[in-house]
Amino acid sequence: MGLTRIGGWRNEVVFVLTGLDIHPKAALVRDQMEAALTASAKARPAEVRWTLARTDHPDADTEEAASALLRLTVRDPDPEKIGRAVSGAAVELALAGYPGFHVTAPPGKGSPYGVFEAAYVPVADVPHTAVLPDGTSTPIPAPLTTTPLAPVPEPPLPPPLPPGRPTRRAPLGLVAGARSGDKGGAANVGVWARSDDAWRWLVHTLTPDRFRALLPETEDLPVTRHTLPALRALNFVVDGLLGEGVAAQARFDPQAKAVGEWLRSRHLDIPEKLL
Repeated sequence: MGLTRIGGWRNEVVFVLTGLDIHPKAALVRDQMEAALTASAKARPAEVRWTLARTDHPDADTEEAASALLRLTVRDPDPEKIGRAVSGAAVELALAGYPGFHVTAPPGKGSPYGVFEAAYVPVADVPHTAVLPDGTSTPIPAPLTTTPLAPVPEPPLPPPLPPGRPTRRAPLGLVAGARSGDKGGAANVGVWARSDDAWRWLVHTLTPDRFRALLPETEDLPVTRHTLPALRALNFVVDGLLGEGVAAQARFDPQAKAVGEWLRSRHLDIPEKLL
């Protein structure tokens, strides 16, 4: 069953860093905000997270293209700790911060966020009712016996491609498709090949360790791989990538919708025959 609850309060400030010295500017505003947030240990939010998106380009012909985004996200059960205490500290940096200081939107009071969790309950505890076309309802009794959950054995793998073939550094997406999404706090990433030879290469190349190496945001998280040979496909489950679920907005892509496309954009040594 699915469980939903209010997880706490959340606020966000996005600082715009333009032009040269992006990393020093980010370090300065981070140091200033951290000092403000830790002025009182009791006032510091329970969770403080920084992410820097290098959307800037050198010698850009528009100001937006010359800018990077530094995102501060805070969470706490107490709305006071993520409200004015955070927004006030950010606004007060306007004349004392890095050159070109501005934010994408005025900081606000914050907002509540939800948490989605999955849990198991006895099947008999959940009423099962069939509603018929004439509008009548018929209760369906729970089964007296069910099959216990057990690990599914891995299917046999095809032989790998013969070694020694020439390879080329290229994006994985040239030989594989992908689709990704969310299941509570976990991300699912499905990857499939278009031919039998590409499948033989994919299944022996894209291991959980290689997956973590290609997507460093997953390197400290549990990654489970499921093999689906009849579909020439792999499914990866990354537990914890989405924190406490979509509504908690723990990352830039809270539903993991684009994780598959990120994976396809990563470069590997791919046999030229497949390209």
